[in-house]
Amino acid sequence: MGILSEPYRTVQVRFDEDICFAQIHRPQANNAIDDTLIAELTQVLARCEDAAKIVVLEGLPEVFCSGADFQQIQARHASGAAQEQDPGPLYDLWHQLAAGPYLTVAHVRGRANAGGIGFVAACDMVLSDDKATYSLSELLFGLMPACVMPFLIRRMGYAKANYLTLLTQPIAARQALDWGLVDAVEENSENLLRKHLLRLRRLNKQALVRYKRYALSLDDSLGAARPLALAANREVFADPENVEKIARYVSTGRFPWEAA
Repeated sequence: MGILSEPYRTVQVRFDEDICFAQIHRPQANNAIDDTLIAELTQVLARCEDAAKIVVLEGLPEVFCSGADFQQIQARHASGAAQEQDPGPLYDLWHQLAAGPYLTVAHVRGRANAGGIGFVAACDMVLSDDKATYSLSELLFGLMPACVMPFLIRRMGYAKANYLTLLTQPIAARQALDWGLVDAVEENSENLLRKHLLRLRRLNKQALVRYKRYALSLDDSLGAARPLALAANREVFADPENVEKIARYVSTGRFPWEAA
């Protein structure tokens, strides 16, 4: 039985010896990413630097993470503060998943979309339920997965990351496995995770830290891409037309290509 951590508003955290289980838990918002989630997960990862060897990132059974919280974006738009969105903390959170001194495992069930793919691609290992789906819907709203792309290209290559971006529709878990976004798929993903953790527990943390430091030194693409990714993200969210599309979708449910 794991030890429950202190409560957070958007994350449920428990420790089982040196394994941290962090579950994105915003059921009322389809596990969308808001500022509080970013801040709380950043706090959890900071704690794990000393307290954990393995970090397992999970969502809800129906949705892993649906991407940006359009409700929050609409609220900023309504208050005249739409251009104040800062993509830096989310990019840095994903970078910490990729570079932190622990092994990160994404356990994906349900839907992973848009920024949810950023969480998936940033992790060292991705284990998936066979009914999970993966998608990048940003271009439908005039946006782009600017901050996701460096992590996605690093994991599955430019061609497939580009295709997934342009496709904008979900792909199945088996397809994601074939493309390299996912490492293993099983009907019972809980059992898949259990089997992996039985093996991963044997790894020495110091060996993990040294290996990750070495592996990242071979490919500094994430650090090099940061300023470009943040600039591209700010550009699309500073476009009033894009923010209007989001606001209309939140208030009416109509997609940008549908008539008013």
